[in-house]
Amino acid sequence: MAESYFERFKRWYLFNTEKIKYVGKKNEKHACILCAIRDHADDVVSLEIYRTDTFIVSANLYPFNPGHCMIFPLQHIEHLHDLSLDDVIALHKLTIKTIDILKEEFNPSGFNVGYNIGSWSGASIPHIHLHVVPRFPNELGFLDVISHTRVMVVDPHDVCERLKKRFNEYR
Repeated sequence: MAESYFERFKRWYLFNTEKIKYVGKKNEKHACILCAIRDHADDVVSLEIYRTDTFIVSANLYPFNPGHCMIFPLQHIEHLHDLSLDDVIALHKLTIKTIDILKEEFNPSGFNVGYNIGSWSGASIPHIHLHVVPRFPNELGFLDVISHTRVMVVDPHDVCERLKKRFNEYR
């Protein structure tokens, strides 16, 4: 009997079954999920950690690693070149603040910081957002995952609460 497409797909790719529910789909109630978070929509999970006059720092609902945060503008902006110079400077300062707090809270060995721009890069939300991903020694690689090694993951809600406290102390 021939393998189904799904059987071949799951053998070659790793994916988050929860994330697959929203990737590439429009939210019927909200045009932009990040704007819904900004507006405190009751039906949207918010992991908002910190808010400035122009940006929000949020724990990622589907984190790559413990402490994975996103920073996004309050204003709905789809393209980086639409940020003002003042916003770019404020974003950079907030990114440094986020990294400093994540260092204190999680003690990572490094960070990945960046954007996914365009659907082929993995971007699934048309509202610019910067990912700040802590990296740790001895992270599991592909072979560890496919050989059924268990991964200990920190709940993003717990991360949100831990980091809210730290951001408030950092003022």
